[in-house]
Amino acid sequence: MRRNGFAIVALLLGLAPAAETARADDAAAWSALRAGGHVALMRHADAPGGVGDPPGFRVDDCATQRNLSAKGRADAKRIGARLKSEEIAVDQILASPWCRCMDTATLLELGPVEAAPTFGNVVVLRDQTAALTAGARAVIGKWTGRGNLLVVTHGANILALTTISPASGEIVVVRSGSADRIEPVGRLLLD
Repeated sequence: MRRNGFAIVALLLGLAPAAETARADDAAAWSALRAGGHVALMRHADAPGGVGDPPGFRVDDCATQRNLSAKGRADAKRIGARLKSEEIAVDQILASPWCRCMDTATLLELGPVEAAPTFGNVVVLRDQTAALTAGARAVIGKWTGRGNLLVVTHGANILALTTISPASGEIVVVRSGSADRIEPVGRLLLD
């Protein structure tokens, strides 16, 4: 019994630094978004079915793609409501043209959504990864709005830009102003 008690204490001590890091990431992300002038890279909400899309998918036909689950749709609405309640200014919303990204962005109810092909799925378009990532970097680097730019895209795209692999619906906040280096500020997982 005594050995189990020590194991529990050690486990809890090991988790404490991770929890502190997560709280610091949250605080930094909220602070940056409240200040404005940042870019929020959001992975689309829950869309079951693995990675990429089924064989023969078409970007212009949602029935051929992985789509948001009921949970994903509810999560997107809840995330949008939270951003509104925190009074986060979103000046522009861009989304990958894939249906799960466009639907997530629309369900946030934060404003009009514009399809941005440069944020298209780099898993499916692997032969275009370098060009898509360079285009995404340019968009991020040029952002100068007083409010924030919100981009709803795919996890692999965010990973290629930031080296962070986000969960479904997670937001990685980055500084704008440099196409050469995308600097993450913090992360938000709004379950």
